[in-house]
Amino acid sequence: MISDFDTNTIYFSERIKTDNRFKNTYDQITSILKSFGVKPLLLPNTNDIWARDYMPIQVNGTKYVEYRYDPDYLQGNSEDKETRELKTYPDIVCDSIGLKTKKIDIILDGGNVVKSSKSIILTDKIVWENRRKYSEKELIIKLHELFEVEKVVLIPWDEECEFGHADGMLRFIDENTVLISGFYETADTDFKGQILKSLKESRLAWEWLRCSNNESENNITYLNFLQTNDLILIPKINRREDNIAFDQILKYFPNYAKNKRFAQVDMTEIVKFGGALNCITWTTKE
Repeated sequence: MISDFDTNTIYFSERIKTDNRFKNTYDQITSILKSFGVKPLLLPNTNDIWARDYMPIQVNGTKYVEYRYDPDYLQGNSEDKETRELKTYPDIVCDSIGLKTKKIDIILDGGNVVKSSKSIILTDKIVWENRRKYSEKELIIKLHELFEVEKVVLIPWDEECEFGHADGMLRFIDENTVLISGFYETADTDFKGQILKSLKESRLAWEWLRCSNNESENNITYLNFLQTNDLILIPKINRREDNIAFDQILKYFPNYAKNKRFAQVDMTEIVKFGGALNCITWTTKE
């Protein structure tokens, strides 16, 4: 599995460049990337900015798994056509950039796949989404095969978040350790216990990203950072916890600090629409 640590190419939906709501954020990010000598690429034929969710998951140099991107939150109905129109069709995007993929029938969002080279972590929303075709056991076996990993770890879905993504809950520090948002340490004892039980059963260790004595749900934004093999961009949301989160993340990822390949990005324009830096990017190893 190609982990975030392995990637070296960054893509954005072309929508983020052309939509005036996001122009300031896009200009800020590209300016920072330029200072690092990085030029991002744009994905054509997209209908929204959340590139992570609909673009394929890279397994190795040539294998890209294109899942069925059909999330419940974009189903829409006769009275809500606008929601449905936001759906991007990854096969059209992939054809536009000449990318060959392995298509599968599993319903999935890329934002719900947190990966290292040997493991993937997802919320158990994936079980609910695929309940009509796969049992949980069948689904886990299929995910092992498709993504060529040793561990498939299911953590509980925070149903306060309709998207059901794992990338705001935790991220890998290294192959054996994850960093969990401090919000989940204090918000709900039972829910915390379920997360830790899943990690223990998979023999994964964890640390907590603690930003304040009174963690709020806003703090899950900080783990939605952009990471490649040589840079890390960390969200800020104009709260007093911004700098604490920034310092804590750099403590857990010291190589970026040592090489001075890090920055904060004001994500207030983006966050109010439901995502941050990991959500708006698609990273690959090329």
